[in-house]
Amino acid sequence: MPQSLYPLLLLACPIGMGLMMWLMLRGGSHTPRRNDSLREQAELAELAELRKEIAEMRTAQTHTHQPSRN
Repeated sequence: MPQSLYPLLLLACPIGMGLMMWLMLRGGSHTPRRNDSLREQAELAELAELRKEIAEMRTAQTHTHQPSRN
């Protein structure tokens, strides 16, 4: 085997690893978008529920602090 191929053999593993990492990162970039969308919908639903609870608590608080009419 010619000696000029030895450096190529030594670099084959790191180059292959870098290529695989790049392909995995590139291919996986589509899934977080879907997960972010689902997470955002869940957060909006939770926010709406919390706003509803706050409104109910404020309503209850104003009814308890109103002076009674005699």
